[in-house]
Amino acid sequence: MKRVPKSVFVIITVLIFCLAYFSIFGLKITTENKPPQEVASEQTSAETADSSQTQNQESSDSNLVTSTINGVPITYEAGQEDNININIASGATVIDNNDVAYADQNTTSSESTYTTTTYVKGIPDIRWGIDIKGGVEATFAPSEGIDATPAQMESVKSIIELRMVENNITDYELYVDENNDKVIVRFPWKEDETVFNPEESIEELAATAMLTFRPGASYESVITTDDGDYQMKTPTGDTAATVLLNGEDIKSATATISQDETTKKNVYQVSLEFTDEGAVKFEEATASLVGQQMSIWMDDIMISAPTVNEAISGGQAVITGDFTSTEASKLASKINAGALPFSLDVTNYGTISPTLGARALEAMGIAALIALALIWIFMIAKYRIPGLVASIALLGQVAITVACVSGFFPFMQSFTMTLPGIAGIILSIGMGADANIIMDERIKEEFRAGKTLDSAINAGSKNSFTAVFDGNITVIIVAIILMLVFGPSNILSALFGPSTTGTVYSFGYTLLIGVIANFIMGIAASRYMLKSISGFKCLRNKSLYGGAK
Repeated sequence: MKRVPKSVFVIITVLIFCLAYFSIFGLKITTENKPPQEVASEQTSAETADSSQTQNQESSDSNLVTSTINGVPITYEAGQEDNININIASGATVIDNNDVAYADQNTTSSESTYTTTTYVKGIPDIRWGIDIKGGVEATFAPSEGIDATPAQMESVKSIIELRMVENNITDYELYVDENNDKVIVRFPWKEDETVFNPEESIEELAATAMLTFRPGASYESVITTDDGDYQMKTPTGDTAATVLLNGEDIKSATATISQDETTKKNVYQVSLEFTDEGAVKFEEATASLVGQQMSIWMDDIMISAPTVNEAISGGQAVITGDFTSTEASKLASKINAGALPFSLDVTNYGTISPTLGARALEAMGIAALIALALIWIFMIAKYRIPGLVASIALLGQVAITVACVSGFFPFMQSFTMTLPGIAGIILSIGMGADANIIMDERIKEEFRAGKTLDSAINAGSKNSFTAVFDGNITVIIVAIILMLVFGPSNILSALFGPSTTGTVYSFGYTLLIGVIANFIMGIAASRYMLKSISGFKCLRNKSLYGGAK
């Protein structure tokens, strides 16, 4: 048998403990955010102190233009006043969202704000289900004077459900009362909720948001968001008076990725597809606004303000800019959420108490740690070094599962954790322990057959693989079926009821992720670690692996 280098055990162990640490605690960094007035003041002071150098560079910087808005100097490149440009590319409209500095017309404070940026998500970033943490119940109804049809109410339900899924809220209940034109929604609190204000939580859904396309880009004021970004608020003048298109004219909005032909870097963007009627309206609107701006609003917040270069046909558009994957997904979610046939009002809301009690989550966490510790003690006492390797592999399996739930990996969104979801994790941990026990028992059998240490480990690993693989693959099939049957928006979840969808789907998801993590840790990593650790001279005694002394 070709031995695995001894360093493999050390490397895998260090990686597992690092993953476990960050998947539990995450990584957050708080940075200072200064308002535009303060930033502009600092830039002006710097330019004054370095005036001689600036004069020498005037010829190279002649394309820069400086304007003053309410006493605040704003510098930008000539021709970039409009912030966003529309061009034709590959048959679709490209809306290029460039960075620009905005002056808050109503803000005079120079106080800095502090923004906490999450770079790695951990357990604190997990959204807990209604059964664990409780949640919010809200009733939505059409704005006053609107008599909605059953088809429109079903459309509203579909859009709110889409907004739930795109916010990774899988534990929810959604009902439509067609007789009274009402939509009743129940969903869990946000993962970082501390105030437990149902009114603020309802805003997360953007269920009342109305998407509109308007001429021009005049606005009344600028607000600062919790993330330190600046948003233009409340349209004025002709921008407020005229609506060119609304959310009903958008068929879909999807976050996509492409490659910049110049830099060869990945670029995140949002693809828009208009309805047939919307495509006609969009072409007519762009034809009438050539050389002018056309702004996109979500309620009274402007999310984009392109300058139209020419009339656009085809019914498709692509919004590009300095987006991250999260920002592109959020923008697509906002646009989809704004595709309501009419505005909605919240007629009633309240809180939902957790079915398990206030301290249930803490108790479950303590129980999980105790159970994992007892498993480690049993494995090490029973199987010695193979038990130690199995314990480290189990830690890695738990870390991967938690990481997939919390959104630790950039390619996987966060997930709503419910009690059945925790049961899925526990079951997968049991299967992980079982996979290692089967291998360790086979190694013992090889020792009894008289084989050497290396031969016994190699044969035991090889002979146990089929039994472990068959057991895990059948569970994966069951987990996938559960997710397909009880996942969002399918015929069987409609038959069984919305309250069943989130809980069973959560169980299937965590069970699937846990078993896949078992393939990585319990089947692959533990075997390499065991073959690697057996290379240490002081650990070559058969009795340390279950053999006779």
